[in-house]
Amino acid sequence: MDGDQTQDREVQLKQRMLRFSIEIIRLVEGIPRSQAGEIIGKQLIRCATSIGANYRSACKGRSKPEFIAKLGIAEEEADETQYWLEILSSSGLIARGQFEKLHKEASELTAILTSSGKTARLNR
Repeated sequence: MDGDQTQDREVQLKQRMLRFSIEIIRLVEGIPRSQAGEIIGKQLIRCATSIGANYRSACKGRSKPEFIAKLGIAEEEADETQYWLEILSSSGLIARGQFEKLHKEASELTAILTSSGKTARLNR
């Protein structure tokens, strides 16, 4: 693959992760104020925003092992995001429609990061 294409995909993925983080923040702002809502909301914001932060850090990695490690953290955060969304949905704190859209995006980001990590490990 051409270097420019790789860079374009990297930029697009960074933008996608940023949009996802903003959507999660907006979702959490709408969760009913309760002890559970506040605690789960904070956890969700932490892991969802961490996906993009760790991906950006991976892209700036100084070595292949550092890239792979940061990518792995981003993957774990995307998976954790799915978990907190499932709890919010199952407990009735968010609507099914909100859950489905965001859970699908978290799942897709997890799959992208998993695939990227596997490719990076194979190409060491």
